[in-house]
Amino acid sequence: MILLMFAVQPAAAQSPLSGAEFDVYTRGKTLFYGSDGQVYGVERYLPNRRVIWSFLDGDCMEGVWYEYEEQICFLYEDRLDPQCWVFTQSGGGLIAQFEGDPTATELYEAEDIGEEMLCYGPDVGV
Repeated sequence: MILLMFAVQPAAAQSPLSGAEFDVYTRGKTLFYGSDGQVYGVERYLPNRRVIWSFLDGDCMEGVWYEYEEQICFLYEDRLDPQCWVFTQSGGGLIAQFEGDPTATELYEAEDIGEEMLCYGPDVGV
């Protein structure tokens, strides 16, 4: 069983991170995210605003991020529509609110889940 520890502070009480602040916080890191006490996924932040995302199922998607208004938006190789989040920072890490909508998905940075980010190669048939 994986126990997740999250900062539970409302995102609305914090100022959204700018693209520069988000870049400084994330660059070179691999961050695990959870939602409602469950594992949600993991993202590796690379130079030049590149990322690799996985739902911890071994299937990884490469992408890029950019700042749009007060949101950080991600474009992944398997989607044409951007996934935009408002990121704030609490004492326990990042909080991400999907499209800044308080009724939408909210993710918290996990402190430590004892997992690794695994990316398997593409599916190949015989």
